[in-house]
Amino acid sequence: MRQRGFTLVEMLVALTIFALMSVLSYRGLASVMQTREHLAEDNRRWRDLALTLGQIEQDMNTVVNRPVRDSGDLQQPALVGNPHAFGANDAQLSFSRMGMAWQTGVLADVQRHGYRLNNGVIEQLVWPVLDQAPRSEPVVHALLERVNRFELRYLDGKGNWQMRWPLPGVAAGLPTALEVVVELDSGISVTRVFALP
Repeated sequence: MRQRGFTLVEMLVALTIFALMSVLSYRGLASVMQTREHLAEDNRRWRDLALTLGQIEQDMNTVVNRPVRDSGDLQQPALVGNPHAFGANDAQLSFSRMGMAWQTGVLADVQRHGYRLNNGVIEQLVWPVLDQAPRSEPVVHALLERVNRFELRYLDGKGNWQMRWPLPGVAAGLPTALEVVVELDSGISVTRVFALP
C-alpha cells in the first residue's frame, strides 16, 4: 500500500487560499481598529464638551452680584460679557461666583472666574483674588480644543438677548439667563441656555 501526499499544485492552491484569507483578515482587523480609534476620539470630544458645559452650568448656578476692582483699580460689574476679548488676561465672560461650600480658606470665599476662546481652545480663567492688584494674572485652564466658535448672549430683564453685558447706560446687575453656543471644528454646533439665580 502506497501513502499518497499532497501534490505541488495542491500545496500552491492551499497557500494561495491561506494568503487571501490572511489579507482579508488583516484588512478587516485594521478597519475595526480604525473604527475603534475614531469612536474613542469622538467619545473624548463629546465628554470634553459635556464637561465644559457642565463647568459653565455649575459656575452660573453659583454666580453672585458682587462687583470687583480690576488691576487698574476701576470697579467692574459682577458679570461682564465682552464678545471681543483680545488681551492675555481678558475674558469673553468674567463673573463673581460663590466659593466651594466644602472648602475652607480662599477656596470658600467668593471667586472671580472667566471663559474665553483662544486660538481654537475654550479656556477657563481663575483669578487668585477677587479684587485684583496691579499685576494680578489669572490661572488659565484649557477645557475644550478644536473649537471654531464660542458665542455668548445675555437675556435682559425685558426678555431681549444682548451680545454684551452690562448694557450701556443701564444699572449693572445680573442677566436673567446666559446662552452659550459652541461650534466644533467638525461643524457640529451645540447651544445651551443657563438660568441665573
